[in-house]
Amino acid sequence: MIVRMTYALGQGTGPLRGVKVVEVAGIGPGPHACMLLADLGADVVRVDRPGGGAFGTGEHDVLNRGRPSVALDLKHPDAVATVLDLVEGADVLVEGMRPGTLERLGLGPDECLARNPRLVYARMTGWGQDGPWSHVAGHDMNYVATSGALHGLGQDRDRPHFPGNLLGDFGGGSTYLVIGVLAALLEARASGQGQVVDAAIVDGTAHLNAMAWTFAALGATTDRRRSGLLDGGTPWYDLYETADGQHMSVGALEPQFWAELVARIGVELPDRDDPASSRAIRRALVRRFKEKTQAEWSEVFDGTDACVAAVVPLTEAPQHPHLAARGTYVQRDGVTQPAPAPRFSRTGATLGSRPARPGEHTREALAAWGIDDVDALLDSGAAVQA
Repeated sequence: MIVRMTYALGQGTGPLRGVKVVEVAGIGPGPHACMLLADLGADVVRVDRPGGGAFGTGEHDVLNRGRPSVALDLKHPDAVATVLDLVEGADVLVEGMRPGTLERLGLGPDECLARNPRLVYARMTGWGQDGPWSHVAGHDMNYVATSGALHGLGQDRDRPHFPGNLLGDFGGGSTYLVIGVLAALLEARASGQGQVVDAAIVDGTAHLNAMAWTFAALGATTDRRRSGLLDGGTPWYDLYETADGQHMSVGALEPQFWAELVARIGVELPDRDDPASSRAIRRALVRRFKEKTQAEWSEVFDGTDACVAAVVPLTEAPQHPHLAARGTYVQRDGVTQPAPAPRFSRTGATLGSRPARPGEHTREALAAWGIDDVDALLDSGAAVQA
């Protein structure tokens, strides 16, 4: 895979080249969404608090890659005026504050759309812009729990297991924010009118879980963990421990894939079409997988249609032969990180500049966006150059 490198401000090579985005810095899904937009070529300027940043200097925060950082004190009227000046030349504003925060600063949708009627004003929250919990604090686990998705997760019937903050923050959150931004951009180019995108993690996570509602409509959901088709309720879709204490993932759902597994596992297995055989099949697979190491089983199933693959630790994933061949992970400034995704045949995505320290590019980024008299902003304290 060819990943183009870019260092100059606003010089992305992906299909969003020419789209200008103002990011009012937050944490988690907002930065992830703006990383994705920058990877795809958008010219994103990140507005940080002076001295801000979720991880110290921010130099190793991969979520902040690909865009310059401008430090503005939004309690200063000149800083607010500067953001409105940036908005005037932008296509998108992304913010992830509690509802009402930017309105109190004078940077709400009314003010921004008055300056730029074509603006897509994208808002990332957990609970959404309205509803009885819209102003309540929360984190990924809370949103996923409330949406109905967390209850059934995991193979321990006594308690659910949460998948870090992948499902809520980044699955139901930033992914849906980007979908909303792109859809609203297309509409704005046709209508000439911007709008507000209300991306709530609870809404996105519920939407991601649509297949579960299909199973519920078919009467195939019991609300018990490890009882369904895709949660370990069947022995042909589960994890199995190997001789060295590692694990293999088995996803041989379809009959032809199960037949391939049976042919390669090296032991005779009962007929899976007989419901009474499930426990015997599971016991047989548990015993058999413990007879070889993960590396040995990986070799047995390498390149087959048995739908069996090793469970790979995060730090070892970049060395997996398939991911290495595709360049799924890359190194930039000594930091291993995922390459831009998805891929494009003509307008390849951009791996932009390293994560910036808050305020590192205040002077040059504001000037590049056409802000006049940056020195006066710096002298007044409205802006800070790191």
